[in-house]
Amino acid sequence: MDVAARLGWWQQTWRLVAAAAVGALLWLSTGVVLRGQATGPGSWFFIGDPLVALGCLTALVWRRRYPLAVAMTVVIASTASALASGAGFLAMVSISTRRRPVEIGVVALALVTASQLAGGIYPIQNTPGAMWYQLVFPVLIAGIAVAMGMAIGARRVEVRTLRDRAESAEREQTARAAQARALERNRIAREMHDVLAHRISLVAMQAGVLDHRGDLTAEENRVLVRSIADGSHQALEELRDVLGVLRADPGRPEPPQPSLDRIPDLVADARTSGLDVTLTTTVTGTPSDVVGRTCYRIVQEGLTNAAKHAPGAHVHITLEGTAGGTLDVSVRNSPAARATSPPPASGFGLLGLGERVTLAGGELDHHPTTGHGYLLTARLPWPNPTHGKRA
Repeated sequence: MDVAARLGWWQQTWRLVAAAAVGALLWLSTGVVLRGQATGPGSWFFIGDPLVALGCLTALVWRRRYPLAVAMTVVIASTASALASGAGFLAMVSISTRRRPVEIGVVALALVTASQLAGGIYPIQNTPGAMWYQLVFPVLIAGIAVAMGMAIGARRVEVRTLRDRAESAEREQTARAAQARALERNRIAREMHDVLAHRISLVAMQAGVLDHRGDLTAEENRVLVRSIADGSHQALEELRDVLGVLRADPGRPEPPQPSLDRIPDLVADARTSGLDVTLTTTVTGTPSDVVGRTCYRIVQEGLTNAAKHAPGAHVHITLEGTAGGTLDVSVRNSPAARATSPPPASGFGLLGLGERVTLAGGELDHHPTTGHGYLLTARLPWPNPTHGKRA
């Protein structure tokens, strides 16, 4: 990318006008001094000097594209033209903004040397002892130009660094916002899965019984239809609760989530819907809300998968654990009693369950068993509530 393109026409113009104004002051002063002498201004003063100045100002337009070449050319040529002195000063400042000592030293040496060699263009009569002025003045001008250029260059680096940091912070903020949106979408998907998958799976299983069983009595059909209606109603209620939580204000507390004590109700609902479920529990004590809620979701997911993938199978749930140890959960189902078409997979069931168990500090395992059954197990830490307390 061309660095010079960063300067707009106004930025370029006022710099060149300022350089021309500085040169014009020195040019007029030189003319006044020459007019006071016997020789007076010559043709070089009126023709050559302005032409050299015009060439130097024109060359400065490309000073950022070819910094060293333009600076060397302008500082050398400006020593032969009083009107181009401002252009030479600007060239020295411009090359110094790059903050490269070798380039700055070469250009400054060229400026001082050329000024000594071009001193005879205007034969101004100097007072005795003023010869040192012809050496010190160019050195002083070069030093001022270098100091200004270095300061401007340092400021540009600082501004560029601050701009890069601001852009980097903006990119990081955008990335964090995108990540937060993705996490929120996944959380909503997991909650929707946990709430709806179980109910809808039971409703689908009951509807499948009505479709495949033609030998049911009117009372049995009525019970199944009522169960389907009740399950659908409960699914809508739970969906309304989830959406209400998602739309609630951040400071509004969420409703209580089902925990370990709700597992018998979950099993009873599954039995009412037609699943053959047995529950064996040897849990003593009440675990924390996180552990209990995670255990509930594990059992719920196991029942949901059994209803979807193994209709008519027997499901056995085992809960074991005590405070100070672990809470072990096992959901085992036998093979499907009848063949069905594969249900659609959401991709959030076991994946979301694995994340829940990991956040609770536990371990999750699931795999097919011998005889085409399936086993879902989890081990959750159950620390003693009195552990770590001082006497």
